[in-house]
Amino acid sequence: METPLTRLVGVRHPVVQTGMGWVAGPRLVSAVANAGALGILASATMSPERLRSAVREVAARTDAPFGVNLRADAGDAGERVRIIVEEGVRVASFALAPRRELIDRLKDAGVVVIPSVGARRHAEKVADWGADAVVVQGAEGGGHTGQVATTVLLPQVVDAVDIPVVAAGGFHDGRGLAAALAYGAAGIAMGTRFLLTSDSTVPDAVKARYLAAAVADVTVTTAVDGLPHRMLRSELVDSLERSGRAATLLRAVRHAAAFRRLAGLSWPRMVRDGLAMRHGKDLTWSQVLLAATTPMLLKASMVDGRTDTGVMASGQVAGVIEDLPSCAELVDRIMAEAATTLDRLTGGRTVG
Repeated sequence: METPLTRLVGVRHPVVQTGMGWVAGPRLVSAVANAGALGILASATMSPERLRSAVREVAARTDAPFGVNLRADAGDAGERVRIIVEEGVRVASFALAPRRELIDRLKDAGVVVIPSVGARRHAEKVADWGADAVVVQGAEGGGHTGQVATTVLLPQVVDAVDIPVVAAGGFHDGRGLAAALAYGAAGIAMGTRFLLTSDSTVPDAVKARYLAAAVADVTVTTAVDGLPHRMLRSELVDSLERSGRAATLLRAVRHAAAFRRLAGLSWPRMVRDGLAMRHGKDLTWSQVLLAATTPMLLKASMVDGRTDTGVMASGQVAGVIEDLPSCAELVDRIMAEAATTLDRLTGGRTVG
């Protein structure tokens, strides 16, 4: 199926796997790329050295295009951009709207820039700055999320910008792809659905928790880092919501120190990143410190398999997912179902 997204990035199918920290590593990204979709490597939980190594590992596993996701407010974002350019990565995606100079550097090097946004005004801003496409995530999506549903946000953005729009938040099958195309999107992006594949390195016990979840078990809480965060409800989430301020801050300090050692960061660098995180947001220093704990809480589940000490970011679609196909099986299924749906709606006329 050809759309403005597939033409832009050179993939066969208009499906994107989002850059999930600790989840979107070389094995998952290369499996998605080999399936004909766009895999995105998550770099926020990697040191720059590990990022370069991971990029080379993906390139050794696939000849297909893939991307790298960056934190736009990270103090070393410029260094990570340099790695992307030097290693010939096709796509750079951003969890937040990137600075204009980062977009310019990437585009000058021929890298396709695709930021993720949660509001129409942010889409308009990055489009004006030269972004090649934009991922729009509605409130159904996992991780940090907004309050506007995809079905309301998506048409707003499609009408507001002239670049390809990729729909995220609530997608897991071919019917969803067909619906997104009907809204005017150029494709869909999925996180939770790709997490729940046999190619994902997430421990089996954690995948079982996702598969057992009902839609009502996926909640939004501010207890983890002070910002709305969609995840599976668990004993840990309940405990965090009951914790007093002193206990919460003590836990935050401990996990921030652990993440600093793991990522090879200095305390001054973490302070600078914290200042960047506060910029434009009404965050207290306590909330910034809490945000530094999130990577370690995610690692506990997604890497170590400790659902009792970690959090499990999740889109609402976890409540309707029941199997663990390979990425190739999943993408083939989505495309076949989308084609059948569109054929039924168009009476057999060609779409694409």
